Amino acid sequence: MKLSIIIVNYNVQYFLENCLRTTEIAADKLGECEIFVVDNNSVDGSIKMVKELFPSVIRIENKDNVGFSKANNQAIRQSKGEFVLLLNPDTVVEEDTFLSCYNFMKAHPKAGGLGVSMVDGRGIFLPESKRGLPTPDVAFYKIFGLSALFPKSKRFGKYHLGYLSNDETNEIDVLSGAYMWLRKETLDKIGLLDETFFMYGEDIDLSYRITLGGYKNYYFSEARIIHYKGESTKKSSINYVFVFYKAMIIFARKHFSQKNAKLFSFLINLAIYLRASIAVLVRFIKQIAFPVIDLLILLMGMFYIKEYYETNVKFTDGGAYPSDIIKYGFAFMGSAFLLANIISGTYTKKHKIGNLFKGVLLGGLIILTSYSLLDESFRFSRALILLSILWALVSLPVIRVIAHLSGISKLKGKQLKRIAIVGSALEIKRIQQFLKETFIEAEFIATIDACADGKNDHSKEYTGRINQLKDIVEIYKINEIIFCSADLSAFSIISNMSAIADKQVEFKIAPPESLYIIGSNSIQNSGEFYILEANAASSPENKRKKRILDIIIWLILLPFLPILFLFNKNRLQLFTNFIDLIIGRISWVGYRWKDKLGVQLPIYVKGIIQPYELIDKELLDEEKIGKTTYQYARNYKLSKDIELIFKSLFSLGNLPS
Repeated sequence: MKLSIIIVNYNVQYFLENCLRTTEIAADKLGECEIFVVDNNSVDGSIKMVKELFPSVIRIENKDNVGFSKANNQAIRQSKGEFVLLLNPDTVVEEDTFLSCYNFMKAHPKAGGLGVSMVDGRGIFLPESKRGLPTPDVAFYKIFGLSALFPKSKRFGKYHLGYLSNDETNEIDVLSGAYMWLRKETLDKIGLLDETFFMYGEDIDLSYRITLGGYKNYYFSEARIIHYKGESTKKSSINYVFVFYKAMIIFARKHFSQKNAKLFSFLINLAIYLRASIAVLVRFIKQIAFPVIDLLILLMGMFYIKEYYETNVKFTDGGAYPSDIIKYGFAFMGSAFLLANIISGTYTKKHKIGNLFKGVLLGGLIILTSYSLLDESFRFSRALILLSILWALVSLPVIRVIAHLSGISKLKGKQLKRIAIVGSALEIKRIQQFLKETFIEAEFIATIDACADGKNDHSKEYTGRINQLKDIVEIYKINEIIFCSADLSAFSIISNMSAIADKQVEFKIAPPESLYIIGSNSIQNSGEFYILEANAASSPENKRKKRILDIIIWLILLPFLPILFLFNKNRLQLFTNFIDLIIGRISWVGYRWKDKLGVQLPIYVKGIIQPYELIDKELLDEEKIGKTTYQYARNYKLSKDIELIFKSLFSLGNLPS
């Protein structure tokens, strides 16, 4: 056996499927390979997918998440290959990758480990393809930003070895855990992965032990993979900072002298709390900046309007509004505008100017409704309210436009995608239909022949050929490219991605016969999917609308709770449901996120009422349940929730599921 490929998986089904497709092709080209998938108790259907689509893959199904090191060791102990490859599930390998690596390792008997050139989902080279040992001085340069300022320096750029060419093969200190090609003989001598490391740091530890064992680690530039960094874990999260740097401390205590280990631990702890504090502070400032600015602008405008109206219209002969009424009234009005804008989604990352107008009008409605309920002695003037609403409608959008033009914040208008689909006529047609069914709106779709030699008559069916991709992107202003992997090699996909990586284009891959399209936009970004099974219910906007509807109906039903008690058999559960709903644990209407038919839907909170409640129970079967749930999730409408709730009032004591 030449090679044992080990993939540790945890809830990344779609990436795993894509990875296995390309891995099998590369393995077949090398020959005499075995593939292991070690699943750490995933709940997303990964194992079922592997069983059905890749029956030759050896599966190890853990009942718990045992961590990266232990999971790999489980497979290594069973492996029979001369070499072992530790491969992340969020990767795509070229067809010749394994063959090239095998030939290199056979030609270099002192090579204990090998890493390859990695690009992210945008085709941009990942610097962690080659790394230096994180000694105290290297850690210091990285923590305080010197490595980022001087990436090519032999002194300051040691962490990512920036002074070494990306296009040349070189000896390195540390291999990336995403792709670690290891000599089995070396592992037998130095030992397996250290299971003290649950996640992160184990690749550094193993790489260092390889060099201590008298072997060498290499960065091999002639083989490439895509690594969708961040799919299994959120690299930008504070939790990641803590876990990663704590792993570095374990490494230092294990391998450095006591003096150096203490210094390293000090630097790492400093980095942890410094980065965490800055991250929390920046996040807090970003979250409150616009609400605070909006409130100040609103109050300033309202007081100016009051002064002008008071002096020139209302009390021309002297007098003034009661100061307490104005003070508390304006405080309420400002708060109402802020609350309404929060509800409308004005302060979300992907807000639109329309959200702001909706928020202002909703706030105005709240203010006017509340004003009409006030006693006459507490009222001041409807004119002030109307003028304040007008001020909000004018001033708040102006602030957003100024922030947008200055680059402080970006407004998200309805930007339609301009897509290029690269593949055969049959696959392009399938993807076009797929995009239609997933409600992806495209302003323009270019069709590109995957065949570059012109054998196909592209003039009638295609915008152009794949060797014209760069020109097509520029001329037609393409912002997203979908590669059909049924018609294109991984080598071709990666090469084309890398060639136009500077064009700010999003790349996606459509596996053959799949019900999803997969991609990733950046290092910190988890992958973006187009999934056929569900789209609408999982959108942030619909989740927000659904939550607001839950609260409104809760308020409507609350006065009738005694009546509902009489007609619901499970009264205790009814009471519990009312409490759980208002705090957001459950929803009035929900669905099973995975049914027995295997339909994969976005994970959602439990619902008291299921979408199929209105179907006659005698006619109800698993197929009808699956189809009804699928349609509800894919074509979500608030009106459907309202219908289900009010037709199931006497079922509100159901146990949420």
